[in-house]
Amino acid sequence: MLAHFGEIHPETLRVLDVANPVAAFEVFLGALPPQRKKSLARDALEAPDLLPVRRDFAFLLDHDVAAGDVIRAALGSDKKLIVAASVFDLFEGESLGAGKKSLALEVTLQPREKTLTDQEIEAVAAKVVAEVTKKTGGTLRA
Repeated sequence: MLAHFGEIHPETLRVLDVANPVAAFEVFLGALPPQRKKSLARDALEAPDLLPVRRDFAFLLDHDVAAGDVIRAALGSDKKLIVAASVFDLFEGESLGAGKKSLALEVTLQPREKTLTDQEIEAVAAKVVAEVTKKTGGTLRA
C-alpha cells in the first residue's frame, strides 16, 4: 500500500474548531519503488542562434492522399535542415478537378551553422517538392 486518504472525522474537526470538511492523506515513502539508476541530469539545451526560415507550399493531390504522407515526405527531404512541417490549409473544390484536393504546408528550416543563402533555401525547397511528388504523386500548385 502506498497511501491512505479520506475525510477527517467531524468530531476531530470540531475539537480543532474547523467548520468545513477536510480531507487528508498519508504517503508511505518506504513503499515507493526504488529509484532507477538513470541520471537525473538533462542534456544541455540546444537553442540555435539563427532564426528559422519558413516556406509555404501548396500541392495538388489525389483526394485519397493522406496529409500525414505529405508531411512525412516533406520532413524526409532534408533531415538536417527541416525541423517541422504542418498543414495550414486544405481546399477541395470543382475548380481543382474531380478527385483532387489542394493541401498547403508550412515547412520550417533551422540553420545551425550559418545563415542560409537564397540559393540554399531554394535548393531545399526543390528537394521538398521533388520528395512530395515522388512519395505522393502530388504536384506543386501554381
